[in-house]
Amino acid sequence: MAPPTLKPDLLIVGGGNAALCAAITAAETGVSVVVLEAAPKPYRGGNSRHTRNYRCMHSGPMGVLSDAYDPDEFYDDLLKVTAGRTDETLARMTIERSEGCYDWMSGHGVHFQPSLSGTLSLSRTNAFFLGGGKALVNAYYRRAASLGVEVHYDAPVTDLALDGARISTVRATLGTTEFEFSPRAVIVASGGFQADLDWLARAWGPAARNFLIRGTPYNRGVVLKNLLDQGVQSVGDPTQCHAVAIDGRAPKYDGGIVTRLDCVPFSVVVNKHGQRFYDEGEDVWPKRYAIWGRLVAAQPDQVAYVIIDAKSLELFMPSVFPPVSADTVEALAGKLGLDGPAVARTVADFNAACRPGTFHPTELDGLATDGLVPPKTNWARPITEPPFYGYQLRPGVTFTYLGLKVDQTAQVQGPDGPVENLWAAGEIMAGSILGQGYLAGFGMTIGTVFGRIAGKEAAAYVA
Repeated sequence: MAPPTLKPDLLIVGGGNAALCAAITAAETGVSVVVLEAAPKPYRGGNSRHTRNYRCMHSGPMGVLSDAYDPDEFYDDLLKVTAGRTDETLARMTIERSEGCYDWMSGHGVHFQPSLSGTLSLSRTNAFFLGGGKALVNAYYRRAASLGVEVHYDAPVTDLALDGARISTVRATLGTTEFEFSPRAVIVASGGFQADLDWLARAWGPAARNFLIRGTPYNRGVVLKNLLDQGVQSVGDPTQCHAVAIDGRAPKYDGGIVTRLDCVPFSVVVNKHGQRFYDEGEDVWPKRYAIWGRLVAAQPDQVAYVIIDAKSLELFMPSVFPPVSADTVEALAGKLGLDGPAVARTVADFNAACRPGTFHPTELDGLATDGLVPPKTNWARPITEPPFYGYQLRPGVTFTYLGLKVDQTAQVQGPDGPVENLWAAGEIMAGSILGQGYLAGFGMTIGTVFGRIAGKEAAAYVA
């Protein structure tokens, strides 16, 4: 391994989408850039490896995006999932700049594809990456290498020394050797703290130890904690996060997007006692899938079970693990480890409450139950056609929202004002915009927009 450059113009902590957008933007101005990625090379890219798409404002058809998605509609969608818990200035800026990022991404090696079956409801709002997030990450690393960006893997940062209003030194371990860097500017894009189960348990309580971490195991919040301990201003709630319902058979860490289950809108979801607890048809899945992680987390033993019948099996993205199946609801419940008669009664009550109407799987159809508590307000079709299928659900945490407070230039705010040579991008500052909830593809939007801003501002500071 070649020794690192200890006095670069710009040091970037992290190796995912936001970090790479910053590195490329800065390197294109001619400054020297060093990237420190905590993960080994095969796992480089953080949570960006697991992404599929990017939410993008556009005034008309653009690339693979159809029709138009104007900034007010985009912002209204964000308000619905966050219940208004967002910084409007930063949110609207992110939305408005997302349109220009599409061509920038294409120009730096990212290829897009039309929405696939199961994601057609996103064809107007989200652009899908050809080859997924791993292809995007690899394209950016190739571009960074062509610009002379110096990348080090297995290089966790342990300390950023805040000296007055600036970062003076950065300590990191490369392999088994500790190095002290003295960069002129620093960008932190090292994610949240979700992979630190002790920290999650302090925030959520002991139940958090039952959560699955669908994102990278290398986001342990070391850089975040280090800066917060030095008085850097925080934003966001440590109990808020991007958490979705995933297959209970997923690994503890790094299962990624393929472990997500998208069948909830067409199902009945019950807890371990066989009881429903929320409206499965509240809204189209891209606007509601991220609430289900928290809903499941609030159930006994942090577990739930989804039940569908044969007519719904082809209506969602295929699951990575095959569903459990049986010829009756009661038998299916038994295979899932549930009380068969209790689940059968719940499904029978649901079926009795369903009313005639027209079913539209990709849009709100108003096909609702009558007299059922909680109701199902869309896609409420009786579950009657065997075989019946089921999945166990667990909360799958992608990233946490506690982060660093930044301004419109991505500059980090210290104890007494801006830290003059420190910027942040991506999940480590996303809590400024995502106070709660999540909007499909919006994490990549935040990372791309703020990564480019941070790279531009840090390069200008160096110059």
